[in-house]
Amino acid sequence: MAPRVLIADKMSPLAEEVFRQRGVEADVVPGLERDALIEIIGKYDGLAVRSATRVTEKVLAAAKGLKVIGRAGIGVDNIDCAAATAAGIIVMNTPFGNSITTAEHAITLMLALARQIPQADRSTRAGKWEKSRFMGTEITGKTLGIIGCGNIGSIVADRAIALKMKVVAFDPFLTPDRAQTIGVEKVDLDGLLARADFISLHTPLTDKTRNIIDEAALAKTKKGVRIVNCARGGLVVEAALKAALESGQVAGAALDVFESEPAKENALFGLDNVICTPHLGASTLEAQENVAVQVAGQIADYLLTGAVTNALNMPSISAEEAPRLKPFVALAEQLGSFAGQLTETGLKGVRIEYAGAVSEMNTSALTSALLAGFLRPILSEVNMVSAPVIARDRGVAVEEVKRGREGAFENYIRLSIETERNTRSVAGTVFSDGKPRIIQVKGINLEAELGPHMLYVTNDDKPGFIGALGMALGDAGVNIATFHLGRLKAGGDAIALIEVDEAIGQPVLETLLALPHVRRARALNF
Repeated sequence: MAPRVLIADKMSPLAEEVFRQRGVEADVVPGLERDALIEIIGKYDGLAVRSATRVTEKVLAAAKGLKVIGRAGIGVDNIDCAAATAAGIIVMNTPFGNSITTAEHAITLMLALARQIPQADRSTRAGKWEKSRFMGTEITGKTLGIIGCGNIGSIVADRAIALKMKVVAFDPFLTPDRAQTIGVEKVDLDGLLARADFISLHTPLTDKTRNIIDEAALAKTKKGVRIVNCARGGLVVEAALKAALESGQVAGAALDVFESEPAKENALFGLDNVICTPHLGASTLEAQENVAVQVAGQIADYLLTGAVTNALNMPSISAEEAPRLKPFVALAEQLGSFAGQLTETGLKGVRIEYAGAVSEMNTSALTSALLAGFLRPILSEVNMVSAPVIARDRGVAVEEVKRGREGAFENYIRLSIETERNTRSVAGTVFSDGKPRIIQVKGINLEAELGPHMLYVTNDDKPGFIGALGMALGDAGVNIATFHLGRLKAGGDAIALIEVDEAIGQPVLETLLALPHVRRARALNF
């Protein structure tokens, strides 16, 4: 059955065409109210939205089959990403489709602000000729302060440098090398506020950036600064900006975004030194077509091949690497689940070794799968999307180590779990048949393919153990499918990993624990 996608907002018809060409069924139903969306969302594998549809926790709770949400644009303020992550739903955006358009809009607003173009236009149309009233300022030689120098911010910087401006940038993630490459000076926020003649914001709205331009920040600016915001409402405290505009601390502001949208009313609308546009940053034909095509392609890629592109809550996986990665994702999840089901004391850290060919793969995705497998027996509602967030929030230290080929296997993954009591490890590989295998447990070599129901036994390597174990299982009516053994040395520590046809209950485990030489017996399910 072909995957089904709901296009819930108005977007270019090219999105529907991309889905059709890829063999994905797409229903275009824009403008749905929340209850109507909740009523139908359970039928879909994917959801494509722009900014109008609000994908809330209640909507997600009804989306039982939803696998991916694609936002045709950058901001995902209208999507409850935390709830989507908890539900294992991938959230994608299209960060580059409207970058040039948004950057051009910021530059346009900056120029209009410098020369008071909208105000002069209104005055002239009213029959006035107020040349002296609209004295502007040159931007040549002026300093532009960019807050957030990512994709859009760097394009704005490029255009501003071409206009002979000096550009300083505040961005905690901007490296000195990158700053030098794009021709900007990296500064702290206070330094930017003190030096900038113009300030342009290009950062996402997060807990750290919300209200970044508040009363205190505005007091640190150069008197007569001009501010442009084409990023997100909420970055600028509008009441503080209004006061600064009225006092002359800020000479002018150009805003494409507002704290509350659609902004039908706003205290800033009455000020002559403010230019306002209705969130037009991405509103060009080219940008709308770009983001529509991109979001449709990304959703289709994921539903058809497992490729993950521009996801906000999941490592990216290209369409080319997805088939090759798939068996290793299964292996990683099995290794995690194996260790998770055997972990009984407080967790301190996780160490993952990727050796051989697997070390050159997309290990971020493998680590996510491994953590999901490990945490699920402990926390139940965990998935590949939410696992890294849960691990981080719980303070679990995760270390990745990559190395070349070692030993007899072309590649392997080893998971080491450090608990309050000890450290244990399990390793596995994928053979040429594409099936995952366990190859080592607690330093003991053995080879086993994991089935749905497994019995894990640690014991002393003594005569009579295997017969006694088989007899006990037979007496309990438990049929053995496969039997795998390993030991450190003759007479030393040993492990038995046994696949059985059905789940083993506690009474059988108690019988096994009473056998001579048995130290531990656990039922594992995969």
